[in-house]
Amino acid sequence: MASGIVNIRRDVDDKFYRYRMPLLNTKIEGKGNGIKTVIPNMSDVARALSRPPTYPTKFFGCELGAQTSFDEKNDRYIVNGAHDANRLRELLDGFIDKFVLCKSCKNPETDLVIIKQGRNEDIIRDCKACGERTGVDMRHKLTTFIIKNPPVKVKKGKKRTGTGDAAAGVGGGGGADSPENGEDADGAESDDELTKKIKAEAAELAEDTQIGKEDWSADTSPEAVKQRIKALEGAMASVALNGDDEGSDDDANSPYHQLGRWIEESREEGQEPKAFAVAIFKKAEDLGIEKKHKTVLVVVQALFTEDILKELRLYAPLLVKMITSEKHQKALLGGVERFVGMAHPDLVPIVPKILMELYQADIIEEEVVTQWGTHVSKKYVDKDTSKMVRKASEPFLKWLEEADDDDEDDDE
Repeated sequence: MASGIVNIRRDVDDKFYRYRMPLLNTKIEGKGNGIKTVIPNMSDVARALSRPPTYPTKFFGCELGAQTSFDEKNDRYIVNGAHDANRLRELLDGFIDKFVLCKSCKNPETDLVIIKQGRNEDIIRDCKACGERTGVDMRHKLTTFIIKNPPVKVKKGKKRTGTGDAAAGVGGGGGADSPENGEDADGAESDDELTKKIKAEAAELAEDTQIGKEDWSADTSPEAVKQRIKALEGAMASVALNGDDEGSDDDANSPYHQLGRWIEESREEGQEPKAFAVAIFKKAEDLGIEKKHKTVLVVVQALFTEDILKELRLYAPLLVKMITSEKHQKALLGGVERFVGMAHPDLVPIVPKILMELYQADIIEEEVVTQWGTHVSKKYVDKDTSKMVRKASEPFLKWLEEADDDDEDDDE
């Protein structure tokens, strides 16, 4: 498509920024008093923002003092008058800032929620990334339209980030009176079908790579614990040498060292996973590093054992909460490199299954893991170890590529 893809936050220049959307297109139709601006890809843009397409269209009308109309059945969203595409793109940035981005962390993974306060109704942005709930400016005219046409929550299935469906947002849906609700429902159904397909092919992947179903159990003998702590300390030193905003000195008082040792020691006490996950995040908060990408690197190495496949399912919510950017995903994959390449080389054969668990839990994205798998790096491990781990990941990368080819064939 000629429209191209841009970052949802256009003030972010990072070409690997996780949250993307199609560039807004416009088309001028009619003459004289009947001239109007049609937005052909408004549905695609709105889907990337996890908002009904009527919301940004109406926002344009409010800002421009123009009438708007929606023909949702035929996917036509119109603003009366002739309006330059760049002007509407600037207004879209305003809509994103006011009604999409979390006011606290500036992440677009938000749902709009309407809350009744006595006789009044307020609209808040419920952020799935940082957990904050921040209000919108209720003085804006669009809020009246949103309250009259509240977002419909649709069931979210697994989906890959791609050029046409590029956002990693959550929630949204069509307006209350919107005929496109049926279309959203169909979309959710097709996502569920894709999830089934992924699971079925994941099972085949396990057989193809001859990954057994051994019931791994962690060795908790004093000698094994000592070895793991030693390996962890080496990894923590490497984190420190790589540097970060804090704790970049090779020092046992570094917050990363402290967190790693605390997780390692607390894990041996056999805490219940859900409570332990909350405790880990709280500990990272206390150390002031809960949002740092290198914290993810430490958590992977300190938390998991030989039973990593089972543990990933238990601690997926913790990883989802901590991983909020492309940089975090890369740090996670770096942690996996160190975990299997340095601490547990006997687990190298199950790298495809580890990646599948992370992918199915929406923790890593296709673009990120594909780039990681095809570019050897000395950032987290030596070159030979990096090559070995990426070589082991090939069955998963091949599966991703074939799944994409199948999707493209279905679209033709």
